[in-house]
Amino acid sequence: MTIRTSPLGDPAVRAFVTAVDNHDQGGFTALLAPGATMADDGSDRGLTDWIDREIFSSHGHMDVDDESDGGRSLLVRYRNGTRGEMRAHWSLTVDDDGRISRFETGRA
Repeated sequence: MTIRTSPLGDPAVRAFVTAVDNHDQGGFTALLAPGATMADDGSDRGLTDWIDREIFSSHGHMDVDDESDGGRSLLVRYRNGTRGEMRAHWSLTVDDDGRISRFETGRA
């Protein structure tokens, strides 16, 4: 069962998912703290190249199936035009100012 975006527990994570689903790269980037980092399948990646390739130029979309850790860990069905659909986990670190300083994703 997919969870609608509106009840997601953490406002920064809710905005993150909404920006991905709306293909709002400017809004997505505004959510990131200066120096934000990310990892894919356990390996750190270059943030700018990765989000362009895996989210925005490939039209990424997240259907959230479950959340935990106060809404900062998600189990999703993620799809994009390059890789199709996969079950993935996303874990986000949100700073005290509400900006995302790190996210990690990988196959679930």
